[in-house]
Amino acid sequence: MTVADGRTGARADGASAPDFPALWDEALTYEAFLATAKEHVALWQTLRKTATLPDDVPLALPPGAERRLLVLNADWCSDAASTIPVLAALVDRVPGWSLRLLDRDSHPAVMDRYLTNGARAIPIVIVLDEAWRELGHWGPRPSVLQAWVRANRLVLDKATFQREKRTWYARDRGATTVREVAGVGR
Repeated sequence: MTVADGRTGARADGASAPDFPALWDEALTYEAFLATAKEHVALWQTLRKTATLPDDVPLALPPGAERRLLVLNADWCSDAASTIPVLAALVDRVPGWSLRLLDRDSHPAVMDRYLTNGARAIPIVIVLDEAWRELGHWGPRPSVLQAWVRANRLVLDKATFQREKRTWYARDRGATTVREVAGVGR
């Protein structure tokens, strides 16, 4: 996770910020995204409806504060399908939070700004405040799961790897994703 300099909107590495308001206007709402999705649609829908937000995370924002979650995403990504519906539930239930989704492949310059170990791994959640300043970003998966993926990706056969990763997501129920995303820029 990278945290930006909240005073300038510049990243700690000095890269200039994209035009976040224009990207936001171009991005899809969760509902519009689901209307165009072709893969994992049932998972996207079910997880949003069944998501529970962790009680131990302060999600309420101060009066006038906003958190915009701009997500680089694709419907085929099982990590996105396991995390973004929980963030959609967050924005449904907590005032001040909003969410928009950008197709990763339609925004290569933005995606290349948020590479994970040189790869275009998704989802990437860019956290913006009410003044469109980048507070930081999160992704492509919860940190503990990311460490597990790095350790096991080349060790386990593909079926076992996918099953174990899916089991982790099912047990966590999005709690770690919400904790980590809510912690960006706080």
